Amino acid sequence: MIKAILVFNNHGKPRLSRFYQHFAEDVQQQIIRETFHLVSKREDNVCNFLEGGTLIGGSDYKLIYRHYATLYFVFCVDSSESELGILDLIQVFVETLDKCFENVCELDLIFHVDKVHYILAELVMGGMVLETNMTEILTRIEEQNKLEKSEAGIAAAPARAVSAVKDMNIPQKIKDIKLPELPSIGNLKFS
Repeated sequence: MIKAILVFNNHGKPRLSRFYQHFAEDVQQQIIRETFHLVSKREDNVCNFLEGGTLIGGSDYKLIYRHYATLYFVFCVDSSESELGILDLIQVFVETLDKCFENVCELDLIFHVDKVHYILAELVMGGMVLETNMTEILTRIEEQNKLEKSEAGIAAAPARAVSAVKDMNIPQKIKDIKLPELPSIGNLKFS
């Protein structure tokens, strides 16, 4: 089972963190720092798996990571997960991000955090792998984008209506209304 997914830059700044096991927020920050120190000090030509840090569970857990340009993608998993399977999952995640953002970079993770979390939720939910087929994932993301665009049209309707009313010259329109001639009150007799 996947316990956490962490993405941080070369300086240790977290760009994405998703924990599938409850940890207090201060412990989560310590886990991120410890994981960064464990992963960042490793050479590029060594194995991409290592034992988990003391905070995430020690030798019962593994850190499986990939380093792309300025970002580390780290999955903290228990011993039941396949190291090569998780490396493949990281590859699928990164390629999906790359297709969605057209050459993904660190800023995409910062400015489109909601979309990144949505993509991640298509791959992993509750610490379990849901989907590894990138075509299926991209299809779901495209469906979500279409839904958001259609809802944006509905959500924008009140604003367009207000704008249309503001563009109308209402006081002049009221003056231009032609009312029928009414009989004067002076000619009426009351009994």
